[in-house]
Amino acid sequence: MMNMLKWGALALPLLAQPFGYDALAANPEGVWSMSNGKVTVKVSDCGGNLCATIIGLKEPISKIDGKPKVDRENPDPGKRNRPLIGLSILIGMKPAGYNKWEGAIYNPDDGKTYSATVRHDGGTMKVKGCVASVFCKTNTFVKAN
Repeated sequence: MMNMLKWGALALPLLAQPFGYDALAANPEGVWSMSNGKVTVKVSDCGGNLCATIIGLKEPISKIDGKPKVDRENPDPGKRNRPLIGLSILIGMKPAGYNKWEGAIYNPDDGKTYSATVRHDGGTMKVKGCVASVFCKTNTFVKAN
């Protein structure tokens, strides 16, 4: 019996490895709101990666012109008129561990893209964006549905 347990303990990591981390992790698909209520996103699976699209804003109307907010800070002038609602913000978020994804995030507040990690733990999701892996900011999202 002890021999069987020993072989089972040795075989489990070998069996799990071909499936990668993503097979062990719970995908945070669904609707999430930033803890301050500023933005609501829909997270979905995009071929094993994570995607997130802005689906709601606390203040959807611009104080500048009274119209729906657009990607005004985008460095590409051709993209500055696209609406923030419907904008995809997670880029290349690949599984990087148990309930963890790494890639990039686009921040429409400043028009910049940052390296990012997403960690999912039940009803919360933490999104950490960094400049040069040194200056980082983490936003907490709570499950909305």
